[in-house]
Amino acid sequence: MPTRQIKEGVEQHLVVKPKSNLQNQMHPEAEKNLKTFPSENGRSPPCGAHETQHHQPHRNKGRRRGRGGRKSSDQESGIFMRPNSRPCTQKSADLPEFDCNKTSNLNESSEMSSFPCSSKSLSFAPRPGYGQTGTVCMVKANHFMAQLPDKDLNQYDVSILPEVTSRALNRAIMGELVKRYKESDLGSRLPAYDGRKCLFTAGELPFVWKEFRIKLVDEEDGINSLKREREYKVVIRFVAHVNLHHLGEFLAGKRVDGSQEALQILDIVLRELSTKRYCPVGRSFFSPNIRKPQQLGEGLESWCGFYQSIRPTQMGLSLNIDMASAAFIEALPVIDFVAQLLGKDVLSRPLSDSHHVKIKKALRGVKVEVTHRGSVRRKYRVFGLTSQPTRELVFPVDDDANMKSVVEYFQEMYGFTIRLTHLPCLQVGNQKKANYLPMEACKIVEGQRYTKRLNEKQITALLKVTCQRPKDRENDILQTVHQNSYNQDPYAKEFGIRISEKLACVEARVLPAPWLKYHDAGKEKDCLPQVGQWNMMNKKVINGMSVSRWACINFSPSVKESVARGFCNELAQMCQESGMEFNPDLVIPIYTAKPEHVEKALRHVYHVSMNRLKGNELELLLVILPDNNGSLYGDIKRICETDLGLISQCCLTKYVFKISKQYLANVSLKINVKMGGRNTVLLDAISCRIPLVSDIPTIIFGADVTHPENGEDSSPSIAAVVASQDWPEVTKYAGLVCAQAHRQELIQDLYKTWQDPVRGTVCGGMIRDLLVSFRKATGQKPLRIIFYRDGVSEGQFYQVLLYELDAIRKACASLEPNYQPPVTFIVVQKRHHTRLFANNHRDRSTTDKSGNILPGTVVDTKICHPTEFDFYLCSHAGIQGTSRPAHYHVLWDENNFTADGIQSLTNNLCYTYARCTRSVSIVPPAYYAHLAAFRARFYVEPEMQENGTKGTGVRPLPALKDNVKRVMFYC
Repeated sequence: MPTRQIKEGVEQHLVVKPKSNLQNQMHPEAEKNLKTFPSENGRSPPCGAHETQHHQPHRNKGRRRGRGGRKSSDQESGIFMRPNSRPCTQKSADLPEFDCNKTSNLNESSEMSSFPCSSKSLSFAPRPGYGQTGTVCMVKANHFMAQLPDKDLNQYDVSILPEVTSRALNRAIMGELVKRYKESDLGSRLPAYDGRKCLFTAGELPFVWKEFRIKLVDEEDGINSLKREREYKVVIRFVAHVNLHHLGEFLAGKRVDGSQEALQILDIVLRELSTKRYCPVGRSFFSPNIRKPQQLGEGLESWCGFYQSIRPTQMGLSLNIDMASAAFIEALPVIDFVAQLLGKDVLSRPLSDSHHVKIKKALRGVKVEVTHRGSVRRKYRVFGLTSQPTRELVFPVDDDANMKSVVEYFQEMYGFTIRLTHLPCLQVGNQKKANYLPMEACKIVEGQRYTKRLNEKQITALLKVTCQRPKDRENDILQTVHQNSYNQDPYAKEFGIRISEKLACVEARVLPAPWLKYHDAGKEKDCLPQVGQWNMMNKKVINGMSVSRWACINFSPSVKESVARGFCNELAQMCQESGMEFNPDLVIPIYTAKPEHVEKALRHVYHVSMNRLKGNELELLLVILPDNNGSLYGDIKRICETDLGLISQCCLTKYVFKISKQYLANVSLKINVKMGGRNTVLLDAISCRIPLVSDIPTIIFGADVTHPENGEDSSPSIAAVVASQDWPEVTKYAGLVCAQAHRQELIQDLYKTWQDPVRGTVCGGMIRDLLVSFRKATGQKPLRIIFYRDGVSEGQFYQVLLYELDAIRKACASLEPNYQPPVTFIVVQKRHHTRLFANNHRDRSTTDKSGNILPGTVVDTKICHPTEFDFYLCSHAGIQGTSRPAHYHVLWDENNFTADGIQSLTNNLCYTYARCTRSVSIVPPAYYAHLAAFRARFYVEPEMQENGTKGTGVRPLPALKDNVKRVMFYC
């Protein structure tokens, strides 16, 4: 993944104030800043002004390593609150604001940061102890204890000439070498090979450097024909000894960093046998023999497989095994594949242009083997499709330009009669020297993963295959470990690795659900969720908004105006029952339009409404969509949010016809937050009892980057950042989005500067804008930052933290001198393979209706990192399949959270998600950022489709209208 390189010295502008005072009381400067800002004449300082203190922040100083972490003497607030925590500060509207228009130059030579200058000097937040809150229970995890070998490992460099790019061919060459020379030149060693440049052994080989000559027979040319024999020169050279002592100390918690090289070697060793048995895809292995493949439609099928990875944990080395499924291209004759793809008989009539394009797109890059040469099964990769039918194709057969048709050639050369001459030929080889193969003479090679986008039916079929009840998934995992028989694996034996065949048994805690506050006008003023869910019966939203000017547009041909009108009436009534002031009368009659006229229809409704309202804004547009609406939804959101400045709510036809109270209630919740309201807040937030949030103005950020799907090499990545706007309640969020370079994970626009011919250096960026927005909304400037970052893999932790924490620092410093609120930076991961199972599946007191562990289950021992501050939290109730806990990793913590503090805050926030009356699987700010980034994809795709080629730069997204970006438009 391309990533932007961190420029040398970029971190020197960071300012980290000493935070030791925050451990027991509010920082004096922070207390002072609650009343006034230290800015001259009410104006903010020059951009980039910094304080000049050089103290190392006392992060986590004095924390206990034993269970329970730090305790408080405040008995009422339990172990979370600091002894001198202040209550919520009264908001004040007359406080001076940040002077956001002030300009100046960044002082590039400022020496002021105690933040590390590189990842080598950076250490993540250590674990502050273990949580104690909640009801203790035992769970099982799909981690299997691995015994660390007592042998030192050796690494060798492998050089193969002529150079080979295929890992499979590299492995074939090394397999032949080991087969011939293991007992002699290799000293009876059985090496493990990574398929590229590295070879590993347990014990030294009898040489430091040696050259081998390996002849490999091309078995693809069949049994009864002449086989092609190729010779390769293989040079093996000693590189280094890999000592496992450091890894052992790391696993024992005696070192903060482990030997990554040793972990990678052990991972390669345990993957060696599976690589030979199965089809490897990333860290997973698939086979049609593990479970019978299931049809997905259009020539695709699902293969069952398993994920495998060795991980460092508190219990030592752990082998993480999980079940997996993926879409593969079915090993069909090409003719049959095409028939399934098009859903019709292709044998009788010529292809249309659209069918030709669809076949070409589906077969591009696919490997096929010929079937017209008996036992000879040559394989080729398809790069295209001929524009002419086979009967019209001719090619030169000699230097005199004598031509022969493809039909004649196959008849004379192979005795093969091409019957379907009206179909095009496959183009194989390369574009400079293409070969023609008739479709009916080819079959798709087995074991090719399908990497393009699946359609909705295929996704639904794949989900049915992957959706397993927890008990079934646990049994399949155990069966996989038994079948793999790691303790009989010759490579594991060679390297002295032993794997337990029992799931890890882990102590967990079930955190209590938080009390939720609703409006006092409802019969139920507060609510305690049960098993992660509740409903809106007898409740009214805590801040209901007013909708007096709204319209409805109907794009569904099956919905008559009377039906649409009835739906509008029911929705308006539900909004009123939910606590909103909702005018039941539309501004104009329901407007019916065809989906292909979407832009014209939206503009018509907008302008007619504006004329009727005499300049007043239309507040809400309700849109009725066909159930299968293609790009219509995205077009509506793009036009409404970036062009017309309209808040829209879309509803599918099936829900218009089948009106349910539950559906209408959920839609009313969405409408309320889109209009700027709040549905519910945490009762502890209202009464100022949230540790490290209620004491001083705190802003909570969520950030995510979404990338284009595989195969899209020109679309940009989309970054989104949201931030809370309603301290102390932390329920309402504003969001910003931006486009950036293709597959760039670092968020480029967190902070930026640019040159203005009049104002000089101007500061901006998403963090700065959201800090200013918070100040305007609350009358306070944030004195604490909590930053939840989604979508970051472990290999990117250092880079993302260095770059994005730097941007947060600069954004703060650009607003005011000495303004550096303490930051807690937490990575949220959903794409991992740890699963938690109930210790006893029959015990209904420890599982929900789906058989999953209870919402609020948290684990921070045994399967977690040996020294760093991480935990697994299953914050939601399972609906179907096996629940996946979210993995939270606190990379940086200047606010000195206890384990209980951050775990309870995260779990409680999961009950504030605005779109439903359920707790959700990841913390809402991260969830909202994901939704906003996904929404922004609709803004960029039309341009990319028109352009169709990779540009020289990233086109910026069209700007959101002001009234849109102030609210939760993405809900």
